[in-house]
Amino acid sequence: MQLDKVDLNLLRYLDSLLREQNVTHAANQLGITQPAMSNGLRRLRDLFHDPLLVRTSDGMMPTALAIQLQPRVSLILQSVDEVLHLGQSFDAGSSSRVFRIMASDYAEATLIPPLMARLQKEAPNVILDVMNPSDVSFHDVEKGKVDLIINRFETLPQSFHQKSVWVDRFACIAHKDSELAKNPSLDSYMSAQHVWVSKTGFGVGVGVQPDEVQKLGWVDSTLADMGLKRSIRLFTRNYNVAMRATEQLGLVATLPLLATRLLGESTEIVVLPTPFEIPPVELKMLWSPLLQHDPGHMWIRQTISACAQVIADSN
Repeated sequence: MQLDKVDLNLLRYLDSLLREQNVTHAANQLGITQPAMSNGLRRLRDLFHDPLLVRTSDGMMPTALAIQLQPRVSLILQSVDEVLHLGQSFDAGSSSRVFRIMASDYAEATLIPPLMARLQKEAPNVILDVMNPSDVSFHDVEKGKVDLIINRFETLPQSFHQKSVWVDRFACIAHKDSELAKNPSLDSYMSAQHVWVSKTGFGVGVGVQPDEVQKLGWVDSTLADMGLKRSIRLFTRNYNVAMRATEQLGLVATLPLLATRLLGESTEIVVLPTPFEIPPVELKMLWSPLLQHDPGHMWIRQTISACAQVIADSN
């Protein structure tokens, strides 16, 4: 096979086809017609002497050769992308680019407002589109449809790039007249009624099962290791709701310390250290290898990191 006789655009077609495993979807991703993509697939089959994608009852499936080709083709395209971006820069002051960020409620509430304030000064025309975890799948991120995901994670796809945003510790919030506020001990904590708040993961969410302690997160897993279980009366995915429940219903919330800043100037709620040790929570941002060398993407990552550092240092 002679390189000068090969249309290197076919590698883009192949990468998209293997990601989407659907001719129409691959064509839409690259902004070409479905017949053009079908023609590209035919040429790829001739080039590699292999069908590459085979129609089955479960849809189009990659052949053994295609599975071997996919990471190699992706690496080649990333290298080409890096070369093409050398010497390029991103003019934040004049850009009107839209950055799509999936953020948990915790990340959105603590990071996005100060980030937006920074952008208004440095990049007044840049737009943020902040989405919920239920709006996004790992596949969307892998394809570059979403610029960044900012959340807490237990397991991560190895292909993604990642960077720590900050590490936060847990705290309790309680009504100033509660027993916990008057006597901040483990006994008073366990005697209280609690509100659970968390939002991690991707895709359409499912309801919480209160008896599945290990699935409730760091707080309840830590208590379970101590042979304890708190009484949870309200499950929510929204930190503002959790705080209002603390203020108006007398429930106790255990949440990352930076999130307590949402209390503002509330005089009814007190912030207390947890009466037991809870592992710290790490907020991370993840992105697709497809965006690693994009100048604008590099700028938004650097800007988020700088903004997060200021927030973390003031904690």
